[in-house]
Amino acid sequence: MPMQQHPSVAIIGGGPAGLLAAQRLAEAGVQGVAVFEAQATAGRKFLVAGHGGFNLTNGEAVAAFGPRYGHRQQAFEQYLGHFGPDALRRWASDLGIATYVGSSGRVFPTDEHKPAHLLRAWLQRLEHLGVQLYIRHRWLGFGPDGLLLRDERTGTEFSVAPRATLLALGGASWSKTGSDGQWLPVLEQSLGLQSVPFRPSNCGVEVAWSAFFREKVGRAPLKNVALSCGNQEARGEVMLTEYGLEGTPVYALTPAIRQALDIQSPAPLLLILKPDLGPAEVLKRLQQARRGRSLPDVLRQTLKLGAPLPTLLREVAPTVTLAETAQLASLIQALPLPVVALRPLEEAISTAGGVPFEEVDEHLMLLRRPGVFVAGEMLDWEAPTGGYLLQGCFSTGAWAAKGIAQWLQHTAP
Repeated sequence: MPMQQHPSVAIIGGGPAGLLAAQRLAEAGVQGVAVFEAQATAGRKFLVAGHGGFNLTNGEAVAAFGPRYGHRQQAFEQYLGHFGPDALRRWASDLGIATYVGSSGRVFPTDEHKPAHLLRAWLQRLEHLGVQLYIRHRWLGFGPDGLLLRDERTGTEFSVAPRATLLALGGASWSKTGSDGQWLPVLEQSLGLQSVPFRPSNCGVEVAWSAFFREKVGRAPLKNVALSCGNQEARGEVMLTEYGLEGTPVYALTPAIRQALDIQSPAPLLLILKPDLGPAEVLKRLQQARRGRSLPDVLRQTLKLGAPLPTLLREVAPTVTLAETAQLASLIQALPLPVVALRPLEEAISTAGGVPFEEVDEHLMLLRRPGVFVAGEMLDWEAPTGGYLLQGCFSTGAWAAKGIAQWLQHTAP
């Protein structure tokens, strides 16, 4: 056995939810907190996510945060009340990492601080608090003597019997970081847990472009546009790709697109090319265009819509002409993009599915396994990018730590 005594609390998974829970418990005076991480280092997905823009949380009002978590709004408002964006920024500051609110509302560490800097300071703090971190230790499930683990360096299997356990093993995307969802069958088989299948979230979508369009356009950005699906709309920059679309507005609408695809294919996704102009103004400008001009010239001169938008219009609505001004204006404000699928789970930034909230109590403890708590992306929730995903992981980790502390008090030996 690689440790001198059984930990009082075993945390399985060294990502944001698990590490914050460990810190909160240690700061509350809980002795014998141990984190078991299957990878060679803790915080692998945390670091990879930081490469694309290290936004920790978002600077918008707390009241606006809850709706970002969709049908889990009520639960997350409770978690955010316990550990919200202001608390997260104070936590970073306490580690020596200053933050600021960017123009997009996202909260970033100041320029001199990289993801690795924060993680290093964090792990040093945990070590100072007495938290034990065991890397290359994989959780195999529940055994007759407690938790069954394997030291990947030696292949040695052993058991620990903590008084409380937190599972924070992540979702099922970016498997190279250890977030592979392989824990789900273990819970299903050993506990009879009724899980929700994993599905991609915050991902690109597929559109069946013609070969001509793929060759002519390839990858091209569409700036200052909006997307609409159902009754939801998102603005920002969209990237046309060889397979379809990606970008922040696409990611924000993933739940709505996924729901639409469950009903019909292709899904009705609308591209709004001039979201700051009303339909009447778009029509007026087109009607005032000089006759004899080509479609690309008219779009560029009257609406500042340059390449590749004429090609995109021809791809989606090949029969539209300048003579049909009303139809053209309508398409500019609601261009239907026939989405046939979401991108694969492995490419998704995050996942929906996992442990349903019906399987945990108000403290995030498994109903089928008292003393075992769940936090982070293992739970069935989703949120858009922009700081909401990380905030959700931190908040559920802090909330689970609170529940564990109460559990330890009520089950004192």
